[in-house]
Amino acid sequence: MGSTPPLSRRGALIAGAAALAGGLAPTAGQAAAVRAPEGAGPRAAALTPQQRAAQCVIHSYAGLTPPASLMNAIEEGRTAGVIFFGENIENLSQIESVVRSMNAAHASSPVRAPLLLMTDQEGGVVRRLPGEPVMSAKDVGASADPVRWAGFTGSGAGMNLAGVGMNVNLAPVLDVYRKNGDFTDQYERSYSKSAAAVASCGSVFITAQQSAGVAATAKHFPGLGPASASQNTDLRPVTLTTSAATLRSVDEAPYRDAVAAGVKLVMLSWAVYTALDADRPAGLSPAVVAELRDRLGYTGVTITDALEAGALQSFGGTSQRAVAAAAAGMDLVLCSSRSVSQGDEAVAALSDALASGALDGADFDAAAARVNVLRAGL
Repeated sequence: MGSTPPLSRRGALIAGAAALAGGLAPTAGQAAAVRAPEGAGPRAAALTPQQRAAQCVIHSYAGLTPPASLMNAIEEGRTAGVIFFGENIENLSQIESVVRSMNAAHASSPVRAPLLLMTDQEGGVVRRLPGEPVMSAKDVGASADPVRWAGFTGSGAGMNLAGVGMNVNLAPVLDVYRKNGDFTDQYERSYSKSAAAVASCGSVFITAQQSAGVAATAKHFPGLGPASASQNTDLRPVTLTTSAATLRSVDEAPYRDAVAAGVKLVMLSWAVYTALDADRPAGLSPAVVAELRDRLGYTGVTITDALEAGALQSFGGTSQRAVAAAAAGMDLVLCSSRSVSQGDEAVAALSDALASGALDGADFDAAAARVNVLRAGL
Protein backbone atom coordinates (compact mmCIF):
# COMPACT_ATOMS: atom_id res chain seq x y z
CA MET A 1 0.00 0.00 0.00
CA GLY A 2 1.41 3.42 -0.96
CA SER A 3 1.93 6.06 1.74
CA THR A 4 -0.39 9.05 1.94
CA PRO A 5 1.28 12.23 0.64
CA PRO A 6 1.74 14.98 3.25
CA LEU A 7 -0.82 17.76 3.35
CA SER A 8 0.11 21.15 1.97
CA ARG A 9 -0.58 24.13 4.23
CA ARG A 10 -3.73 24.88 2.24
CA GLY A 11 -4.77 21.22 2.34
CA ALA A 12 -4.25 21.13 6.08
CA LEU A 13 -6.34 24.27 6.44
CA ILE A 14 -9.19 22.78 4.46
CA ALA A 15 -9.01 19.51 6.38
CA GLY A 16 -8.85 21.30 9.69
CA ALA A 17 -11.78 23.56 8.78
CA ALA A 18 -13.83 20.52 7.87
CA ALA A 19 -13.00 18.97 11.24
CA LEU A 20 -13.99 22.16 13.03
CA ALA A 21 -17.24 22.36 11.12
CA GLY A 22 -18.00 18.86 12.36
CA GLY A 23 -17.38 19.92 15.94
CA LEU A 24 -13.98 18.21 16.11
CA ALA A 25 -10.62 19.55 17.15
CA PRO A 26 -7.84 19.28 14.53
CA THR A 27 -5.72 16.19 14.93
CA ALA A 28 -2.10 16.40 15.97
CA GLY A 29 -1.08 15.58 12.41
CA GLN A 30 -3.13 18.42 11.00
CA ALA A 31 -1.77 20.87 13.56
CA ALA A 32 1.79 19.82 12.73
CA ALA A 33 1.17 20.16 9.02
CA VAL A 34 0.40 23.87 9.29
CA ARG A 35 3.29 24.82 11.56
CA ALA A 36 5.79 27.26 10.08
CA PRO A 37 9.27 25.81 9.58
CA GLU A 38 11.46 25.89 12.65
CA GLY A 39 14.35 28.32 12.67
CA ALA A 40 17.53 28.80 14.59
CA GLY A 41 19.04 31.83 16.27
CA PRO A 42 21.23 34.45 14.59
CA ARG A 43 24.05 33.17 12.44
CA ALA A 44 27.58 33.37 13.77
CA ALA A 45 28.41 36.53 11.85
CA ALA A 46 27.97 39.63 13.99
CA LEU A 47 25.01 41.83 13.12
CA THR A 48 25.55 45.37 11.91
CA PRO A 49 24.17 48.17 14.15
CA GLN A 50 21.08 48.48 11.94
CA GLN A 51 20.52 44.72 11.86
CA ARG A 52 20.82 44.61 15.65
CA ALA A 53 18.25 47.39 16.04
CA ALA A 54 15.93 45.83 13.46
CA GLN A 55 15.40 42.69 15.53
CA CYS A 56 12.84 44.71 17.50
CA VAL A 57 10.93 46.39 14.63
CA ILE A 58 7.88 45.26 12.64
CA HIS A 59 7.35 46.85 9.22
CA SER A 60 4.24 47.42 7.10
CA TYR A 61 3.51 48.43 3.51
CA ALA A 62 0.73 49.72 1.28
CA GLY A 63 -1.11 47.84 -1.44
CA LEU A 64 -1.00 44.27 -2.68
CA THR A 65 2.66 44.07 -3.69
CA PRO A 66 5.49 44.51 -1.18
CA PRO A 67 7.83 47.24 -2.45
CA ALA A 68 11.47 46.53 -3.25
CA SER A 69 12.55 48.56 -0.21
CA LEU A 70 10.76 46.13 2.11
CA MET A 71 12.04 43.05 0.30
CA ASN A 72 15.57 44.45 0.57
CA ALA A 73 15.12 45.06 4.29
CA ILE A 74 13.96 41.45 4.71
CA GLU A 75 16.86 40.08 2.67
CA GLU A 76 19.39 42.19 4.57
CA GLY A 77 18.08 41.38 8.06
CA ARG A 78 16.78 44.90 8.71
CA THR A 79 13.36 43.91 10.03
CA ALA A 80 11.93 41.38 12.47
CA GLY A 81 8.77 40.92 10.45
CA VAL A 82 5.72 42.37 8.74
CA ILE A 83 2.13 43.16 9.71
CA PHE A 84 -0.53 42.65 7.02
CA PHE A 85 -3.74 44.65 6.62
CA GLY A 86 -6.83 44.21 4.49
CA GLU A 87 -5.34 46.37 1.72
CA ASN A 88 -2.47 43.88 1.41
CA ILE A 89 -4.77 40.90 0.90
CA GLU A 90 -6.77 40.16 -2.25
CA ASN A 91 -7.43 36.50 -1.46
CA LEU A 92 -5.76 33.57 0.29
CA SER A 93 -3.71 32.48 -2.73
CA GLN A 94 -2.36 35.98 -3.32
CA ILE A 95 -1.23 36.56 0.27
CA GLU A 96 0.24 33.06 0.49
CA SER A 97 2.36 33.93 -2.56
CA VAL A 98 3.47 37.18 -0.90
CA VAL A 99 4.47 35.30 2.25
CA ARG A 100 6.44 32.78 0.19
CA SER A 101 8.33 35.60 -1.53
CA MET A 102 9.17 37.19 1.82
CA ASN A 103 10.43 33.90 3.22
CA ALA A 104 12.52 33.38 0.09
CA ALA A 105 14.09 36.82 0.54
CA HIS A 106 14.67 36.10 4.22
CA ALA A 107 16.69 33.00 3.31
CA SER A 108 19.61 35.35 2.57
CA SER A 109 19.29 37.20 5.88
CA PRO A 110 22.01 36.93 8.54
CA VAL A 111 19.22 36.15 11.02
CA ARG A 112 18.03 32.58 10.61
CA ALA A 113 14.98 32.71 12.89
CA PRO A 114 11.74 32.97 10.88
CA LEU A 115 10.19 36.34 10.13
CA LEU A 116 7.27 37.34 12.32
CA LEU A 117 4.37 37.53 9.85
CA MET A 118 1.28 38.84 11.58
CA THR A 119 -2.19 40.30 11.24
CA ASP A 120 -5.31 41.15 13.27
CA GLN A 121 -7.63 38.17 12.93
CA GLU A 122 -9.80 38.71 16.00
CA GLY A 123 -13.13 37.53 14.60
CA GLY A 124 -16.36 39.19 13.54
CA VAL A 125 -15.73 42.50 11.77
CA VAL A 126 -12.06 42.65 12.77
CA ARG A 127 -10.57 40.21 10.27
CA ARG A 128 -7.95 40.76 7.59
CA LEU A 129 -8.24 37.31 6.00
CA PRO A 130 -11.48 35.81 4.70
CA GLY A 131 -12.71 32.90 6.77
CA GLU A 132 -12.38 31.96 10.41
CA PRO A 133 -13.02 33.18 12.96
CA VAL A 134 -16.40 34.39 11.72
CA MET A 135 -17.85 34.78 15.20
CA SER A 136 -16.91 37.92 17.12
CA ALA A 137 -15.64 37.75 20.68
CA LYS A 138 -19.01 39.06 21.87
CA ASP A 139 -20.78 36.31 19.90
CA VAL A 140 -18.59 33.76 21.65
CA GLY A 141 -19.18 35.21 25.10
CA ALA A 142 -22.95 35.36 24.58
CA SER A 143 -23.21 31.81 23.20
CA ALA A 144 -24.65 28.85 25.09
CA ASP A 145 -21.16 27.32 25.37
CA PRO A 146 -18.53 30.09 25.37
CA VAL A 147 -15.61 27.79 26.16
CA ARG A 148 -16.38 25.50 23.23
CA TRP A 149 -16.75 28.40 20.82
CA ALA A 150 -13.62 30.11 22.13
CA GLY A 151 -11.72 26.94 21.27
CA PHE A 152 -13.41 26.72 17.87
CA THR A 153 -12.54 30.31 16.95
CA GLY A 154 -9.01 30.01 18.29
CA SER A 155 -8.37 26.88 16.23
CA GLY A 156 -9.98 28.48 13.19
CA ALA A 157 -7.85 31.60 13.48
CA GLY A 158 -4.70 29.54 13.89
CA MET A 159 -5.35 27.27 10.93
CA ASN A 160 -6.43 30.17 8.73
CA LEU A 161 -3.26 32.16 9.35
CA ALA A 162 -0.96 29.15 9.24
CA GLY A 163 -2.63 28.12 5.98
CA VAL A 164 -1.13 31.16 4.25
CA GLY A 165 2.16 31.04 6.16
CA MET A 166 1.53 33.66 8.83
CA ASN A 167 2.71 32.84 12.34
CA VAL A 168 1.42 35.57 14.70
CA ASN A 169 -2.13 36.74 15.35
CA LEU A 170 -2.65 40.03 17.18
CA ALA A 171 -5.53 38.47 19.11
CA PRO A 172 -7.36 37.85 21.39
CA VAL A 173 -8.64 41.08 22.90
CA LEU A 174 -8.83 40.68 26.68
CA ASP A 175 -10.51 44.00 27.45
CA VAL A 176 -13.37 43.72 29.96
CA TYR A 177 -15.95 46.19 28.68
CA ARG A 178 -18.19 48.18 31.02
CA LYS A 179 -21.11 49.53 28.98
CA ASN A 180 -22.86 48.46 25.79
CA GLY A 181 -21.52 50.44 22.85
CA ASP A 182 -18.32 51.59 24.53
CA PHE A 183 -14.92 51.52 22.78
CA THR A 184 -14.30 47.77 23.06
CA ASP A 185 -17.91 46.70 22.71
CA GLN A 186 -18.90 48.77 19.69
CA TYR A 187 -17.12 46.38 17.33
CA GLU A 188 -17.92 43.33 19.51
CA ARG A 189 -14.23 42.86 20.35
CA SER A 190 -14.75 41.93 24.03
CA TYR A 191 -16.02 38.60 25.28
CA SER A 192 -17.90 39.97 28.26
CA LYS A 193 -18.40 42.49 31.05
CA SER A 194 -17.26 39.69 33.37
CA ALA A 195 -13.52 39.45 33.98
CA ALA A 196 -13.86 35.75 34.73
CA ALA A 197 -15.64 35.10 31.42
CA VAL A 198 -13.04 37.08 29.46
CA ALA A 199 -10.25 35.18 31.23
CA SER A 200 -11.83 31.82 30.48
CA CYS A 201 -12.59 32.50 26.82
CA GLY A 202 -9.31 34.26 26.19
CA SER A 203 -7.13 31.52 27.62
CA VAL A 204 -9.00 28.83 25.65
CA PHE A 205 -8.64 30.85 22.43
CA ILE A 206 -4.91 31.29 23.10
CA THR A 207 -4.34 27.60 23.76
CA ALA A 208 -6.30 26.49 20.70
CA GLN A 209 -4.64 28.97 18.35
CA GLN A 210 -1.12 28.27 19.57
CA SER A 211 -1.76 24.55 19.18
CA ALA A 212 -2.14 25.30 15.44
CA GLY A 213 1.36 26.82 15.39
CA VAL A 214 0.37 30.50 15.43
CA ALA A 215 1.47 32.70 18.34
CA ALA A 216 -1.29 34.58 20.15
CA THR A 217 -1.18 38.18 21.36
CA ALA A 218 -3.20 39.25 24.40
CA LYS A 219 -4.23 42.90 24.15
CA HIS A 220 -4.48 45.75 25.26
CA PHE A 221 -2.71 45.58 28.65
CA PRO A 222 -3.65 46.65 31.28
CA GLY A 223 -7.05 46.93 29.58
CA LEU A 224 -9.17 49.29 27.47
CA GLY A 225 -12.41 48.03 28.98
CA PRO A 226 -13.05 51.29 30.88
CA ALA A 227 -12.73 53.42 27.71
CA SER A 228 -15.86 55.15 26.45
CA ALA A 229 -16.99 54.99 22.83
CA SER A 230 -15.04 58.15 21.94
CA GLN A 231 -11.82 57.16 23.72
CA ASN A 232 -10.00 55.67 20.74
CA THR A 233 -6.21 55.67 21.14
CA ASP A 234 -5.78 55.35 17.37
CA LEU A 235 -7.21 58.85 17.03
CA ARG A 236 -6.36 60.87 20.15
CA PRO A 237 -4.82 60.79 23.64
CA VAL A 238 -6.86 58.78 26.13
CA THR A 239 -6.60 59.03 29.93
CA LEU A 240 -8.28 56.43 32.12
CA THR A 241 -8.71 57.17 35.83
CA THR A 242 -9.66 53.65 36.88
CA SER A 243 -8.29 52.84 40.34
CA ALA A 244 -5.33 50.52 40.74
CA ALA A 245 -7.53 48.16 42.74
CA THR A 246 -10.05 47.87 39.89
CA LEU A 247 -7.36 47.58 37.22
CA ARG A 248 -5.78 44.72 39.12
CA SER A 249 -8.94 42.88 40.12
CA VAL A 250 -10.88 43.35 36.86
CA ASP A 251 -8.84 44.51 33.87
CA GLU A 252 -5.62 42.62 34.55
CA ALA A 253 -7.39 39.43 35.66
CA PRO A 254 -7.66 37.90 32.14
CA TYR A 255 -3.92 38.40 31.69
CA ARG A 256 -3.14 36.18 34.65
CA ASP A 257 -4.95 33.35 32.88
CA ALA A 258 -3.30 34.25 29.57
CA VAL A 259 0.14 34.12 31.15
CA ALA A 260 -0.72 30.77 32.72
CA ALA A 261 -1.86 29.55 29.27
CA GLY A 262 1.56 30.44 27.81
CA VAL A 263 0.56 33.39 25.63
CA LYS A 264 3.51 34.30 23.41
CA LEU A 265 2.98 38.07 23.12
CA VAL A 266 1.25 40.84 25.05
CA MET A 267 0.36 44.17 23.41
CA LEU A 268 0.28 47.20 25.68
CA SER A 269 -2.30 49.95 25.39
CA TRP A 270 -1.55 53.55 24.40
CA ALA A 271 -3.93 54.91 27.07
CA VAL A 272 -2.59 56.70 30.13
CA TYR A 273 -3.58 54.96 33.38
CA THR A 274 -3.31 57.58 36.12
CA ALA A 275 -3.24 54.95 38.88
CA LEU A 276 -0.08 53.39 37.40
CA ASP A 277 1.68 56.24 35.57
CA ALA A 278 -0.03 59.59 35.18
CA ASP A 279 2.50 60.92 32.67
CA ARG A 280 3.00 58.27 30.02
CA PRO A 281 0.88 55.88 27.93
CA ALA A 282 1.19 52.26 29.02
CA GLY A 283 3.44 51.26 26.13
CA LEU A 284 5.91 54.04 26.97
CA SER A 285 5.80 53.43 30.72
CA PRO A 286 8.42 51.40 32.58
CA ALA A 287 5.97 51.26 35.50
CA VAL A 288 3.24 49.60 33.42
CA VAL A 289 5.70 47.19 31.83
CA ALA A 290 6.84 46.31 35.37
CA GLU A 291 3.20 45.74 36.30
CA LEU A 292 3.07 43.07 33.61
CA ARG A 293 6.49 41.59 34.23
CA ASP A 294 6.74 41.76 38.02
CA ARG A 295 3.16 41.55 39.27
CA LEU A 296 1.89 39.06 36.69
CA GLY A 297 5.16 37.23 36.09
CA TYR A 298 5.09 37.54 32.30
CA THR A 299 8.37 36.58 30.61
CA GLY A 300 7.34 36.55 26.94
CA VAL A 301 7.45 39.21 24.22
CA THR A 302 5.87 42.63 24.63
CA ILE A 303 4.71 44.53 21.55
CA THR A 304 3.51 48.10 21.14
CA ASP A 305 0.24 49.09 19.57
CA ALA A 306 0.49 51.12 16.34
CA LEU A 307 3.42 53.54 16.68
CA GLU A 308 1.61 56.12 14.55
CA ALA A 309 -1.41 56.29 16.90
CA GLY A 310 -2.95 59.66 17.67
CA ALA A 311 -2.59 58.94 21.37
CA LEU A 312 1.15 59.65 21.02
CA GLN A 313 0.85 63.08 19.45
CA SER A 314 2.72 64.67 22.39
CA PHE A 315 5.61 62.21 22.25
CA GLY A 316 7.48 63.28 19.12
CA GLY A 317 7.71 61.47 15.81
CA THR A 318 8.55 57.92 14.87
CA SER A 319 12.16 58.15 16.07
CA GLN A 320 11.31 59.52 19.51
CA ARG A 321 8.42 57.11 20.01
CA ALA A 322 10.45 54.05 19.02
CA VAL A 323 13.29 54.90 21.39
CA ALA A 324 10.88 55.73 24.23
CA ALA A 325 9.09 52.41 23.77
CA ALA A 326 12.33 50.44 23.82
CA ALA A 327 13.53 52.37 26.86
CA ALA A 328 10.29 51.52 28.66
CA GLY A 329 10.88 47.80 28.10
CA MET A 330 8.91 47.07 24.96
CA ASP A 331 10.42 44.23 22.91
CA LEU A 332 8.76 44.85 19.53
CA VAL A 333 7.91 48.22 17.99
CA LEU A 334 4.92 48.01 15.63
CA CYS A 335 5.32 50.36 12.66
CA SER A 336 1.94 49.90 11.01
CA SER A 337 1.34 53.11 9.03
CA ARG A 338 1.65 51.13 5.75
CA SER A 339 4.89 52.94 4.99
CA VAL A 340 8.18 51.06 4.82
CA SER A 341 10.00 54.30 5.63
CA GLN A 342 8.33 54.39 9.05
CA GLY A 343 9.90 51.08 9.99
CA ASP A 344 13.24 52.14 8.52
CA GLU A 345 13.13 55.35 10.59
CA ALA A 346 12.48 53.38 13.76
CA VAL A 347 15.41 51.06 12.98
CA ALA A 348 17.74 54.01 12.38
CA ALA A 349 16.62 55.74 15.59
CA LEU A 350 17.13 52.62 17.70
CA SER A 351 20.56 52.05 16.13
CA ASP A 352 21.60 55.63 16.86
CA ALA A 353 20.28 55.45 20.44
CA LEU A 354 22.25 52.27 21.05
CA ALA A 355 25.41 53.85 19.62
CA SER A 356 25.05 56.99 21.76
CA GLY A 357 24.18 55.13 24.93
CA ALA A 358 20.69 56.65 25.07
CA LEU A 359 19.43 53.06 25.13
CA ASP A 360 20.96 50.46 27.43
CA GLY A 361 22.58 47.89 25.16
CA ALA A 362 22.20 44.95 27.54
CA ASP A 363 18.50 45.64 28.07
CA PHE A 364 17.93 46.02 24.34
CA ASP A 365 19.77 42.80 23.54
CA ALA A 366 17.70 41.00 26.19
CA ALA A 367 14.55 42.23 24.42
CA ALA A 368 15.92 41.06 21.05
CA ALA A 369 16.74 37.70 22.62
CA ARG A 370 13.13 37.28 23.77
CA VAL A 371 11.98 38.10 20.23
CA ASN A 372 14.40 35.60 18.73
CA VAL A 373 13.27 32.86 21.13
CA LEU A 374 9.72 33.51 19.92
CA ARG A 375 10.79 33.47 16.27
CA ALA A 376 12.86 30.31 16.62
CA GLY A 377 9.90 28.50 18.14
CA LEU A 378 7.53 29.21 15.25
